Amino acid sequence: MCLRNGWGWKYNVGEDFLRNEERVVMRYNSVLDLHTHTLVSGHAYCSLREMAKAASKKGLEVLGITEHAPAMPGTCHKYYFENLKIVPREMYGIQLLLGSEVNILDAQGTVDLAQRTLERMDVVIASLHMPCMKPGSKLENTESYLNVMKNPYVNIIGHPDDGRYEIDYEALVQGAREYGKVLELNNHSMDPDCTRENAVENDTVMLNYCKKYQVPVVMDSDAHFDLLIGEFDLARDLLTKLDFPEELVLNRSVDAVKKYVNRKF
Repeated sequence: MCLRNGWGWKYNVGEDFLRNEERVVMRYNSVLDLHTHTLVSGHAYCSLREMAKAASKKGLEVLGITEHAPAMPGTCHKYYFENLKIVPREMYGIQLLLGSEVNILDAQGTVDLAQRTLERMDVVIASLHMPCMKPGSKLENTESYLNVMKNPYVNIIGHPDDGRYEIDYEALVQGAREYGKVLELNNHSMDPDCTRENAVENDTVMLNYCKKYQVPVVMDSDAHFDLLIGEFDLARDLLTKLDFPEELVLNRSVDAVKKYVNRKF
């Protein structure tokens, strides 16, 4: 096959090469991003409309906007979450899942939004954050994840890769399987500028257990700015390196993720 580059020069590309390139490009395709933040989270910089528009331009079908819950310094009040009912769930041709990234507060899995609020959220991510819970022992950190999984309105365990919180990854993955939760492969965690520690190493361990126990994951950007929505290069690189099963990556289709979120659409 003959292609023309930007300067008008022609060059030949073998069909086998093209097929290989297409196969690489299509691996871990994503039509969604379920973990993003707008300016109301306090340290993010775009409005809800700006985020939705950017997601639409990138060709996504579903965007999750999951503001930090009240225990995170600088974020919004609980009333913000209670009033999400007024916001349209479709903008710029894409579906919006509006919810929260709640903070795990202790080893008992306590979070910082009431159950009556959580049950109204389209999607709920539960995460450990240093301002909200200081690292405990390996057992305590692991228990915090396992206990929050018992909450029926928690859908996703957010960035369980921060080495500052030592955990038992086999127990984490087994818990996700038992309680029907999704483990997040957070692209931002693997950025060298991220303050989370040893994310690539920890994600590698987690993904290998996910393969062993057939537990699904979702790639999320954790975008705090619209340009970062749907950016999963680091996550894809790791999935490719591990030859992770594509059927366990929920980003591949809207249908794949529907049963794991609270809002039925």
